Amino acid sequence: MRAFFKLTKPGITLFVMISGLAGYAVSLPFGRSVNWPIPVLLLIGLYFVSAGSFALNQAQEWRLDQKMPRTAARPLPKGEVSLAHAYVIASACLLAGLMLLTLMNPLSGLLALVTVILYNGFYTLHWKKRWAFAAVPGAIPGAMPVLIGYAINDVKIWRPDGLYLFLIMFLWQMPHFWALSVRYKDDYAKAGFPVLPNKIGVKQTIYHIGLYTFAYIALALAAPIFVPTHLVYLLFVVPIAVKVLLEFFKYYRSSEQKPDDILWLPFFLWTNLSMLIFICAPVFDRWCFFYTMRGA
Repeated sequence: MRAFFKLTKPGITLFVMISGLAGYAVSLPFGRSVNWPIPVLLLIGLYFVSAGSFALNQAQEWRLDQKMPRTAARPLPKGEVSLAHAYVIASACLLAGLMLLTLMNPLSGLLALVTVILYNGFYTLHWKKRWAFAAVPGAIPGAMPVLIGYAINDVKIWRPDGLYLFLIMFLWQMPHFWALSVRYKDDYAKAGFPVLPNKIGVKQTIYHIGLYTFAYIALALAAPIFVPTHLVYLLFVVPIAVKVLLEFFKYYRSSEQKPDDILWLPFFLWTNLSMLIFICAPVFDRWCFFYTMRGA
């Protein structure tokens, strides 16, 4: 079971489930009572699809994982799980998740299938191995879970609130991944991945991290244009947005002063925390305001 959980990346899977649930909650019409089996089944479907996709990814890249110290302890390189078993686990999880989501809403199932094709097909097999900027198109499948959840209640997924959630998750992924790629650039070099710091240098990579961080924070601060915002926006989104910017400037200064000892982890962790807050804040603002007005 320990090897199974390593194979399916439970930490990232949890992010997927939370973002999908946020999409579901934002698209749920006011006045409609929550049919509790629906969000529970949505979480189960998202879990199986993401677990299967990550297991398939590790089966596809196990030889490359052997070359990187950061990933050499994964179940396939260590021999804890055979390649055949990994493919069986991945196929079973994907089939179960896709079927469940399709039964709930055909559009959600279709979006999940597109996500798997983009991530395990285009990104894993082609973009990641050939292009230093692969994280940009690769962020599309990473941002799809919010739309999968959104589509359960509303097939018009490009309404302003759905677009906001998608773009928040899309823009977050470049600072997230490129900060990791700077930290582990030597690992990626050993596996032959053309990550940005090994192609254009660390300084230029941090410049690009800054561009996407500013766009990401600007979108979060512009949330009132896309979604109803009230107390949670003021108490959490605005301060966290400022904190992420401050952490980026610390990160940038440390890269200038100590190129071999960049303070990447605080920026990385605050960026990840901010994404969860930015996609959950509209849910709390929307429903707290609704129940407050109904009570009044």
